[in-house]
Amino acid sequence: MQVKQESIFKDIPELRWVETKSEDSKRSIKSYVLRTSYLKSFQLEAVKKYYATYGIPFERKTLDYKEVYGNDNPLIIEIGFGMGTATERIAKERNQFNYLGLEVFLSGFTKLLDRVGTEQLDNVRLMRFDAVEVLNAMIPDNSVAGFHIFFPDPWPKKRQQKRRLIQVPFATLLASKLVKGGYIYCATDWEEYAYQMIEVFDQVPSLENKFKGFCPPVTWRDTTKFEQKGLDKSHPINEVWVEKRI
Repeated sequence: MQVKQESIFKDIPELRWVETKSEDSKRSIKSYVLRTSYLKSFQLEAVKKYYATYGIPFERKTLDYKEVYGNDNPLIIEIGFGMGTATERIAKERNQFNYLGLEVFLSGFTKLLDRVGTEQLDNVRLMRFDAVEVLNAMIPDNSVAGFHIFFPDPWPKKRQQKRRLIQVPFATLLASKLVKGGYIYCATDWEEYAYQMIEVFDQVPSLENKFKGFCPPVTWRDTTKFEQKGLDKSHPINEVWVEKRI
């Protein structure tokens, strides 16, 4: 059975909005375009059962990691986790870290929320909100151990590329949130975008690419739905790993 996403908003109104409205009513360029979607009944139930425990609402208030997770483990933030398959595996296998997943698309958000709640993955919390606003309003500088960005929308057409997530201002923002030695780990099946990522990170003085290019495949990252689509089209998978200078 499928239900309209409006059903979720009736129960938890804060999930309706993924960004705040600017005072001058102008909207900045976003790396995503939201569309109305239908959800299965288990997704609706997942929100009712698990959001209060594993969901975090957007607030203009600094996030207290110890209060949220109950420990002092390092925090990894994943931006745009899609269906959450890689997130789930990584959180289980690398449970010495806490994870904050940011995703604006409700279908993937609710699917991962269902798995996190069902399996009681207490080192995972999820937010449905624009990553730039979350980082600016809620994440302290010099506090994040790593960022995961797997298969962001490549926006392949030339006129669309201004929407790409990995741009110098965003990379600079990520770097400001990292602890020294912290990392940004990206993967994409769009080769031209992969080279752009390297160029962008090279322009941020506090970041260092020790591989001087693409990094070797990281074994603990699971194959995602978007990655498989790229593999089915014979797209090369390129991975980029940069670290904040110590």
